[in-house]
Amino acid sequence: MAPSVPRTRAASVIRMKQITLDNQSRMIRCLRAQLATERRGLATMKKEHEDTQIALEASHKVMSGLTEIGLSISKKIERMKAKKQKAR
Repeated sequence: MAPSVPRTRAASVIRMKQITLDNQSRMIRCLRAQLATERRGLATMKKEHEDTQIALEASHKVMSGLTEIGLSISKKIERMKAKKQKAR
């Protein structure tokens, strides 16, 4: 009866190691899935950031264009006022 005891212990040790490896494999798969999800999220955020940057640059161009138009109109108004003053 004694020779079977070490085999049983060895079998249970091997089984415990196998369970540990299975758990580690499961954890690795879970962590890889989380990493993939994070990467997708970061890629989406990067794309949104780039889109926002493009929109912001376009907005700045529009604002500077409107400022130039406003200055041009102001100069024209001043010239018209000056002509009106001369005409009097």
